[in-house]
Amino acid sequence: MQSYWRLHRYPILFAIASILFYASFAYDLVRTDTVKLFMLFGATFFLYYKIMQFEKWNFKFLLVIGILFRLVFLVAEPNLSQDFYRFIWDGELIKNGINPYLYTPDQLMEQGKVVIANMQELHAGMSELNARHFSNYPPVNQILFALSALLGGESVLGSMIAMRLIIILADLGILYFGRKLLQQLNQANHMVFWYFLNPLVIIELTGNLHFEGVMLFFFVWSLYLLAKQQWVWAAPIYAVSIMVKLVPLLLLPILLKYLGLKKSIGFYALTIVGCLALLLPFYSPVFIDNYAETLKLWFSNFEFNAGIYNVVKKIAVTYYEAKPWELIDTYGALITKIVIVITLLITFFRKNQKLPTVITSMVLVLSCYYFLTSTVHPWYVVFLMGISIFSSLRFPLVWSLMVILSYQAYANADYKEHLWLLAIEYILVIGYFIYEMIGRGSKKLYFFKK
Repeated sequence: MQSYWRLHRYPILFAIASILFYASFAYDLVRTDTVKLFMLFGATFFLYYKIMQFEKWNFKFLLVIGILFRLVFLVAEPNLSQDFYRFIWDGELIKNGINPYLYTPDQLMEQGKVVIANMQELHAGMSELNARHFSNYPPVNQILFALSALLGGESVLGSMIAMRLIIILADLGILYFGRKLLQQLNQANHMVFWYFLNPLVIIELTGNLHFEGVMLFFFVWSLYLLAKQQWVWAAPIYAVSIMVKLVPLLLLPILLKYLGLKKSIGFYALTIVGCLALLLPFYSPVFIDNYAETLKLWFSNFEFNAGIYNVVKKIAVTYYEAKPWELIDTYGALITKIVIVITLLITFFRKNQKLPTVITSMVLVLSCYYFLTSTVHPWYVVFLMGISIFSSLRFPLVWSLMVILSYQAYANADYKEHLWLLAIEYILVIGYFIYEMIGRGSKKLYFFKK
């Protein structure tokens, strides 16, 4: 024991300090306290880097502290997002035999009937935006919400703990299949800990109960099966990933050259069948209209932490007297077309015959989408950063640090964003992206060396 302490005393002290910082984050932070938020996040990120610097090959140590960091949040109420109230609401509806895609929370409240447990508390806790819109969470996510509500025993805290445990299990699954995938790609398998110990992952997933990690788990599992040439089994797993969150749907075309035409047709067919099978229990004549309406709102009505969109908006409003509410609708429709074109160009003009190139192409497509879209919540970056671990690109890791700047908006009553902070975020992220694309090789920074 003494010899272990002598060899590992600094990483152990870093881990203890991280636990204390995470505890403060979980139980003694309000999101309007921007200075404290930035300081705590910056401290945990610095310690994360130092731990990886000292112990990147020590699997057991990194596994144990990664689990401990997550368990700190076990009974904490999320303090950076109210979305979990809607998650539990949808789960309670399903548990009581009600399709969550057919009614908005406001509609059910107006009926004046008690249809689920903790109805008043859940409705009061969720944002007005969530309360007045139909659910936009795909079927597998809904099933996990229902499971959490079932395990939670009509208790908000119980449902939160159940969701938290599901998310932690998904991260452990990413660690398991991520190491195997890295071995298949002839890359250092410790690279997966850049995901597993990342403060953004721990805070936004385990802490704030977002399900990007569950989506990533099935996605990485599918990639591993593809690396093993088991595409028949990979397809339904990929379908589950899509049905947790829709993001992997955007990346499907990139597999065309890797699989070849014949296998691609089979893979796409099985994936579509898998998605339809998961959708079937929730289908009703009005489901498609309600879901499409909600998705359209997310693509063309909301803005948060936008990069290029903010530049376009500033120019259009200042010099062309454009109306912001009309601009975002037009911009959303245009960006959808641009991202489709970018995806097709990368699909057909990059040499995607090998899986490492395929994964890099996926990172590029998703990055272009996030750079262009009008809404990039911090937890969105988790999926991008997670798949980048299997590529040679490291700018998403930089983004996982800088995205915290977007939370400054919550310090303002009207959620008004500080454009200079967003400019710093995107200049650093896009700058590092350009550096990696045109300045590769010996000039790579030590921070992200393998």
